[in-house]
Amino acid sequence: MQPLKKFFGFDRKGAIPTEQKASRTGPLFALHMQGRPVWTPRDYARLARESFERNAVAYRSVRMIAEAAASLPWLLYDGARELTEHPLLSLIERPNPHESGADLFEAWYGYLEVAGNAYMELVELDGSPRELYVLRPDRMKVAPGRSGWPEAYEYTVDGRTARFAYDPARGERPILHMRMFHPTDDHYGMSPLEAAAFAVDIHNAAGAWNKSLLDNAARPSGALVYKGADGNSNLSEDQFARLKQELAENYQGAANAGRPLLLEGGLDWKVMGLTPKDMDFIEAKRAAARDIALAFGVPPMLLGIPGDNTFANYAEANRSFWRQTVLPLANRTARGLTRWLGDRYGDHHLRLGFDLDGVEALSGEREALWARVGGADFLSDDEKRAAVGYGRATGV
Repeated sequence: MQPLKKFFGFDRKGAIPTEQKASRTGPLFALHMQGRPVWTPRDYARLARESFERNAVAYRSVRMIAEAAASLPWLLYDGARELTEHPLLSLIERPNPHESGADLFEAWYGYLEVAGNAYMELVELDGSPRELYVLRPDRMKVAPGRSGWPEAYEYTVDGRTARFAYDPARGERPILHMRMFHPTDDHYGMSPLEAAAFAVDIHNAAGAWNKSLLDNAARPSGALVYKGADGNSNLSEDQFARLKQELAENYQGAANAGRPLLLEGGLDWKVMGLTPKDMDFIEAKRAAARDIALAFGVPPMLLGIPGDNTFANYAEANRSFWRQTVLPLANRTARGLTRWLGDRYGDHHLRLGFDLDGVEALSGEREALWARVGGADFLSDDEKRAAVGYGRATGV
């Protein structure tokens, strides 16, 4: 084992070696975890089950973001020149024999929103990229290296583990790991579901309240009070058992909602506890739904949540959703893929992008831009084309 002074950048004589381009903080947190896998610090399965599988607002928010981002048409540039045919475009369009590009990226964005982390595996044949696969984040763990950054990823299924190690000779990684910002974790991202956890619990609890209310004939809880004619206020065991059975069979459940309660002599109904109106849980449920939508960056108006008047109309809310939520996420993915895959084709000038002309929600912005540029008489035709994202006219 090397002495700590040398490990932190000093030789035995105390002289500082030749300066190297490396983080000075990396060894600080690599020292206690070098080579050891670090599990995600939460129960991903429980988070997904309680927040995504059982909450309609969270489910719809994730689906809207994932489907919208995955629907963007890909573009590839070599410098400033657009390429219409390239092996990288073919790989993204058909990443593997089982999925289309839209399916792959819908899973990619979905995992990113639910877990805060997304992992993509590259399969190569004879040094050439051939297939892409998105991997489940709950099965992946990071193995930090000496620099503090991941040197390998370990994917475990049913006790069997596959290790994807960084190749320092080629400077290539078999796994693309994208994570959302997390202020207290060095290796894993924080998902919107974690930030919205309390709102999800409130929303789910309100739904459970509604369900219980329906199961009990949509009536608040109460008490049957027995006052016998002879002054005896206690039912016999047989009378008590028969009363419980009749209430369960004839007055509980949605099919019996609204049926009048038939009371025998000596029985009186007394309402107990707070009513749903007193608790005002409906408004609490709507407030929780707005908080969930806020965490994901989805305007509540798009989810049909009442009480939100931030946007003048649906089209404006949809445009904000694309500009503030979908496009930043998609552009980050494009940059990550460019850096991860671009050099593998031997071309350092490749750049992935998107064709925003195909996004209907942004058509209003596009028409306004064309109108402004078209009315600029001081610009030439080629300058106008460049201003709206097109190259020079051909055949002129």
